[in-house]
Amino acid sequence: MDMDLQETFLNGYTFAFCEKRDFTKGQGWRWSLEEMARTTGCNTVILPVCAWQDHPWSTAVDHESPDVLSPEDVSRVCVLARDLGLNVILKAMVNCRDGSWRAYIRFFDDPVPTEAQWGDWFASWSRHVCLTADMARENRADLFCVGCETVGTDHREKEWRALIREVRERYAGPITYNCDKYQEDRLTWWDAVDVISSSGYYPVEDIDRELARIERAAEKAERPFMFMECGCPSRAGSQHRPNDWRFGGETDVYAQQMWYQAFTRALLRRPFVRGTGWWDWSATRLYPAAYGPDHNGYCTYGKPANDTLRRFSAAVDIAGDSAPAGREPV
Repeated sequence: MDMDLQETFLNGYTFAFCEKRDFTKGQGWRWSLEEMARTTGCNTVILPVCAWQDHPWSTAVDHESPDVLSPEDVSRVCVLARDLGLNVILKAMVNCRDGSWRAYIRFFDDPVPTEAQWGDWFASWSRHVCLTADMARENRADLFCVGCETVGTDHREKEWRALIREVRERYAGPITYNCDKYQEDRLTWWDAVDVISSSGYYPVEDIDRELARIERAAEKAERPFMFMECGCPSRAGSQHRPNDWRFGGETDVYAQQMWYQAFTRALLRRPFVRGTGWWDWSATRLYPAAYGPDHNGYCTYGKPANDTLRRFSAAVDIAGDSAPAGREPV
């Protein structure tokens, strides 16, 4: 857990998002993770441990549901990841069962006795985060992410700082928070974490401008920066709206490739970016590579974007040196 992002570029892929508890009792996930490492050249796996709440105004974060990974699941993935030579990032997340995006979780800032309270939600969320931090410690994760895209909670600085202090009592490694796109220069508590991270779902035409803005934010905060999430679906038009998993026309793997080419080339021109978290690679539902051209989701397996990603992986030194500025995948 001595990760130094000034020396190591964490080229990661999110794995096993929303898998059910005990999914690692099967065998297919092993092949999937091996294929991720083999075909992408990534040097890091990002494992999200997702709790659930019923809707954005629920204060009960359920971390005991069969829909949540067990400590044994986490341990098995981490063991195989290490065997494959991969770094490990563990990430605490929450989803809403009604399909609402977690960014909309929010409550009245001025307490109303008959309504849901911030304190109740943070108490419940903190239990899940701390349990996940325990898993990060036990599995010697290289980086721990305390939350993801909960934009409606970001202004609750006092509660987030308290939670991060509690996490540090359980996990001694570096800590980050995955803010949403466009929020990199808005959080007021970056000094409480070791790494700034965000979701880099920026329109293809805006990538360079947004990277320049993010670089200024990272310099101001005096923290290293990485994208904990980034990617684009394989649908016509999605390169202009990569954040929207419901948006887009017919399947178009070249729209995805266009975005990946622009994004990876821009990253190599901006060495302040110290890591990537490509979204996302299924553990138990990975399709055969030959079906890639017919798949319209985010995964790059069997698609032209995977070739682009593999060239990007070769352009950054996955052995641990700094990413070379000015080099572009061909």
